[in-house]
Amino acid sequence: MTDLARIWEPKAYGPSPIRDCWWADTVAPGDWPALDGDTTTDVAIVGAGFTGLSAALHLAEAGVGVTVLDAQHPFWGASGRNGGFNCLGGAKASHDEIAKKFGQSEMLDYARAERAAVETVGRLVDRLDLDVDRHSDGETMLAHRPKDFEHMRKRAGQIKELYGVEPTIIPPEELAQSGLNGPFHGAVTNPLGFALNPRKYARGLAHAARDAGAAIHGHSAVTGIEPRADGYRLHTASGTVRAKKFIIATNGYSSDNLPSWMASRYPGLSHTDATEATIQKKIRADFDAMFPAWRHVETPHYWSGFVCISRDLLPYAGPIPGMEGGFAAFAYHGNGVSMGSYSGTILADLVQGRTPSTPYPAPMSHTPRRFPLGRFRRLLMRPAYLQYALHDL
Repeated sequence: MTDLARIWEPKAYGPSPIRDCWWADTVAPGDWPALDGDTTTDVAIVGAGFTGLSAALHLAEAGVGVTVLDAQHPFWGASGRNGGFNCLGGAKASHDEIAKKFGQSEMLDYARAERAAVETVGRLVDRLDLDVDRHSDGETMLAHRPKDFEHMRKRAGQIKELYGVEPTIIPPEELAQSGLNGPFHGAVTNPLGFALNPRKYARGLAHAARDAGAAIHGHSAVTGIEPRADGYRLHTASGTVRAKKFIIATNGYSSDNLPSWMASRYPGLSHTDATEATIQKKIRADFDAMFPAWRHVETPHYWSGFVCISRDLLPYAGPIPGMEGGFAAFAYHGNGVSMGSYSGTILADLVQGRTPSTPYPAPMSHTPRRFPLGRFRRLLMRPAYLQYALHDL
């Protein structure tokens, strides 16, 4: 089979981005042997992060045969190196933009999906009795400019309308007593969500899926998906998997030729020693500016990874056009803990031919467009990020 058509530098797929990852220090990779030989299953899943593991768990619990294949080991990618926030989100497009494109009803349905995604993680943690170092209630958004706080204050009513919860408004003079002292101009706390150790959560999903009957293989990069009369054959370096259906759950770590439909539907920037050093320096400078009293606190841990976005700035979970029995989910825009887990449950229903039992709005099922410029689409990302940075000034 052909080599994977990855768009980032090789270093991004090696050990250096997580060499000093604190989450990795708390959770060992575990023993996930490579696929050895040929096997047959109902559903093959490529990628053992939140999406793939959630789908595998729900399929296995439904009695469906599942085989999960990961190029490294479960939760090696973004699922094991994120911020650990189970919060609302999943799209970069605003609710107003979603309403303009899909209508008010679908926008409200998307908001319900956001809340359902957060609650999905909470239910999984409770049902599986996972030790994930859960802490904090809700999500607090801080205003770094006076006009931002005024915008937050006006949006507080929309939070109640969208999610059915009452936010807490914290004016500037009350920040200190709330433990939020710093160069801020107010805050709003949405009571939905909590924080966790993402690696402990992902490990829990992996163990639960395996206990339910799913076969999970690490060090088994899929190098090709071959259509056959009875389904598909997935190839790895040391074996093959014959499956009736398959799921692509690789998110920002996808390949442009696995399958070819994925080409140009996810972007990337750059990952070199120079870019990592620049970003690390900026993170430290921002930390010192926001929390001047903690300037003396060292930061021995640093890690990086991919945030996957789509051209439409919306997440996708659904079928792969032109490949009957093929499904994919990706582009959570920095909210993979919740939306990745949720997308896995949606795909588990779709693979079984069921209508999802939870909100599945048009913004999530709308087929994402390709980015222009093909493999050189990374060139478009820098101006976009610069524009966002200038907007924040």
